[in-house]
Amino acid sequence: IRGIGRACQRAVAAGATRLVASSGGNAGLAVAFAGRLLGVPVEVLVPSTTPEFMRERIRGEGAEVFEHGASWDDAHQRALARTAELRCANYIHPFDDPELWDGHATLVEEVAREGVRPGVVVVAVGGGGLLSGVLLGMHAVGWQNVPVVAAETVGADSYAQSLAAGARVTLPAITSRATSLGARTVCREALSWAARHRIIPCVVQDAAALAAMAAFGDHHRVLVEPACGAALASIGEAARHADDGPVLVVVCGGAAVRWPVPTPA
Repeated sequence: IRGIGRACQRAVAAGATRLVASSGGNAGLAVAFAGRLLGVPVEVLVPSTTPEFMRERIRGEGAEVFEHGASWDDAHQRALARTAELRCANYIHPFDDPELWDGHATLVEEVAREGVRPGVVVVAVGGGGLLSGVLLGMHAVGWQNVPVVAAETVGADSYAQSLAAGARVTLPAITSRATSLGARTVCREALSWAARHRIIPCVVQDAAALAAMAAFGDHHRVLVEPACGAALASIGEAARHADDGPVLVVVCGGAAVRWPVPTPA
């Protein structure tokens, strides 16, 4: 809600009377929540991969939910068209929006105010919005020399492939079970950061992400989803790059999962 909430607030302040979102789950839920608090109606376009329980959670916040396509990219295109059809509507992008990045950056600012300076930061990457915001915050607080591990799963690793190619790569499909990482192409901002900051890609198997989320639940009694499991599963790799200071992991995303937790296939 840090990033999405900020984007929604700014949109409504600028005159939007309706919000439209596209999401595999989490971003849509955040827009629905923010829209309810702001008193504006919300429409969320989801792909067919979004589970019914997640759709119900979005509806529970008062939003309308519509299915379109087999991937987030399909839902995104329909959401853009729908926004153009509506009067005074604003599209809330789930990851490619400077307002959203500014909201995510506050996470780092709060950590810095606690007096913590990490040796490395671990962030799960889907479309790259959270990563872009975290990097923005890191530079604002003077952590320019702290490396970042960008965690993804096999089958949702558009960022790692883009870093290797030196240009944005579009995946033919999302095959990972970490569907919250399911952007086939990352935003330009996320890739541009590679020229300004040391970013280390780490791609893990779904089984490793699922095992990490189960272990986190056992140890901390908090249920996170496979997308977050990718970050947790990357801690070992991150520790190799933490020259001075602790490993800081961004733990987020527990809406698009329910008990019992998924198990490796």
